[in-house]
Amino acid sequence: MHDTTGSWELPEEHRMLRDTIRRFMQDEVKPLEDTLPYDCYTPEPEQLATIQKKARDLGLWLFETPGEHGGPGLNLLGQCVAAEETAKCRMGAYIAGCGAFGFDPPNVIWKGTEHQQRFARDDVANGTKAFVAISEPSGGSDPGRAIKTRAERKSDRYVINGTKIWISGAGMAKWGIVFARVGDSKGRDGITSFVVDKSKPGISLSKIPVIRSYAPYEVHFTDYEVPIEDRLGEEGKGFSFAEEWLIHARPPYAAATIGIAQAALEIAKDWALQRKTFGSHLADKQAIQWMLADSEIELRAARLLVYQAAWNADMGRDIKVDASIAKVYGTEAAGRVVDRCIQILGGMGVAQELPLERWYRELRIKRIGEGPSEVHRMVVARDMLGTFRSPT
Repeated sequence: MHDTTGSWELPEEHRMLRDTIRRFMQDEVKPLEDTLPYDCYTPEPEQLATIQKKARDLGLWLFETPGEHGGPGLNLLGQCVAAEETAKCRMGAYIAGCGAFGFDPPNVIWKGTEHQQRFARDDVANGTKAFVAISEPSGGSDPGRAIKTRAERKSDRYVINGTKIWISGAGMAKWGIVFARVGDSKGRDGITSFVVDKSKPGISLSKIPVIRSYAPYEVHFTDYEVPIEDRLGEEGKGFSFAEEWLIHARPPYAAATIGIAQAALEIAKDWALQRKTFGSHLADKQAIQWMLADSEIELRAARLLVYQAAWNADMGRDIKVDASIAKVYGTEAAGRVVDRCIQILGGMGVAQELPLERWYRELRIKRIGEGPSEVHRMVVARDMLGTFRSPT
């Protein structure tokens, strides 16, 4: 880590990145966002195109994508910094870590062939996004055993049948990476990954309404044919791609929740300094002071846990456990902070004049997405007890 004063601080390039994104979100994104309906998170296409161009011009685009493929190849620590800042506006909350309005292709696609990367290159050029389909109705937290979707080899192609669930971004995506079982193995060794073209027959989608404004999808495969050249990696070796994608997504995911909670805390602090009850400001009351102090303490701790996980990843270390710790603490602490902020504001906290109740709904989902807290606690406990078998 970077230490010049006796206390840890972000490297200078990451501080500059943070400040640039913060100014961009405040000066360009928030004014536009404030004109949108309450639960809408994307403007009209021409407005979005204007914002995207400004983001590109500032270099705030596709942070994760390697330089040789058109992005800056930002390391995981940098992605976490970006995720925290972009998430403070709802127009960035669902694409955290991927620039203000750019959508990085799933990082594992760059391990595929030139032919398999064709859709990803189009995404880089046009700011579109792919989906990753792992979870299934039979269970999402243990994909090594829960995947029932099957891919049957027939000569020079595979035929996929099955259903994926809770798939974010599938509605707007043109392509995706799908994990299916090949052969008779019931464990991880039978899982194979495929690049799928959504425009081909055999794929259908159904939206799943949830408590937030952004809905995931069920993705149904019915005799969907994939040419063998679109198999990503070796047959039966796809689980490693799923694991890599999931583990390295968790620190930016947690960082985004910290960004939301930090924005909420600023609203609550300002309210406490202005609002008077029983003859004095809320900020003068110990109950309010302690809620603000506890929130500040938790966010600082969560941020450092996220930074530690990201830094270890950037050093080439295994971060299964670090990522789980950061994900659990970050998402749960953020939820507690927003809950306190709502309490401080009272009735205004749940009014749609402010974003707090929307953030409250969003953060409730974050304790489930990217693996529920209970599974991550199991990862940590098994590592502590020497019985580690990662359920991913």
